[in-house]
Amino acid sequence: MGGVTILAAAAPQPAPAPKPTPAPASRRRRHELAAFLRSRRARVTPEDVGMPPGLRRRTPGLRREEVAQLSGVGVTWYTWLEQGRPINASAQVLDAVARVLRLDRPEREHLYHLAEVPFAPDQGAEDVDVVSPEIQGILDALAPHPAVVYNSRYDVLATNSTYRLLFSVPEATSPGVRNVLWTLFTIADQKCPVVDKERELPLMVAQMRGAYGRHAGEPAWESFVRRLTEASPEFARMWRSGDVVPPRSQIKTFRHDAVGELRMTSVSLSINGMPECRIVAYTPNDEESRRAVETLRTEGVDTWA
Repeated sequence: MGGVTILAAAAPQPAPAPKPTPAPASRRRRHELAAFLRSRRARVTPEDVGMPPGLRRRTPGLRREEVAQLSGVGVTWYTWLEQGRPINASAQVLDAVARVLRLDRPEREHLYHLAEVPFAPDQGAEDVDVVSPEIQGILDALAPHPAVVYNSRYDVLATNSTYRLLFSVPEATSPGVRNVLWTLFTIADQKCPVVDKERELPLMVAQMRGAYGRHAGEPAWESFVRRLTEASPEFARMWRSGDVVPPRSQIKTFRHDAVGELRMTSVSLSINGMPECRIVAYTPNDEESRRAVETLRTEGVDTWA
């Protein structure tokens, strides 16, 4: 009788210890929301909101029920919000809480993000039409490089002298405001300072389209889009495409009657305290363009002054 070989089964290996499950991002945000609301509530006194201080007050700042009452929400709902429970909060309710807690704009935006509610900048916040002397000083210090402050609609809010020399287009003003898109889509082709319009203009429209999503329905934006759509079939076609891209650095070629073509690299810089506005500086991309800019500065006339 033949021998039988018995293969011993391998001893089972212990399963690896499970890794601790990280807290979901939303749970972490709720935890931060609870801490943030408690800290903001603690710094607001009854006197700040027109309430008597009361006796034997152990709570620093306002009580939860006081915040709820002043905000026009239920005490239980606000308590759950401050405890970080997964409850739904509307923008209107968060605005009411933000007013009671005397939140400034950055704090209000922080509250929205922690509560996972889309934040919409205050209507008209992007329509700043005056820059501070400090920002103007930065623009001037960037010379000999052209520099400008745009808002997200491409309104021209401030410039330095080199920018005005490079883009000395008489039609640079739409009704009431200088706007780059209005200029580029409404002036004659032979006067347009952008050489490669077929590439540059769709990108600019797509950048503005990305900002428009935050302002759909606002009168200033709707009026601008409507007027430019009526004034330029080319803009209307690009706007209907729905393309969206973020601002980015790129090389642009401009044409100037006095010095010919200039190849410039554009760089965008955000500005604290001016939401959706940016400084855009243009630096020459080659020696020929650098000499052309210098010629403009030494021989040109500031036509926007």
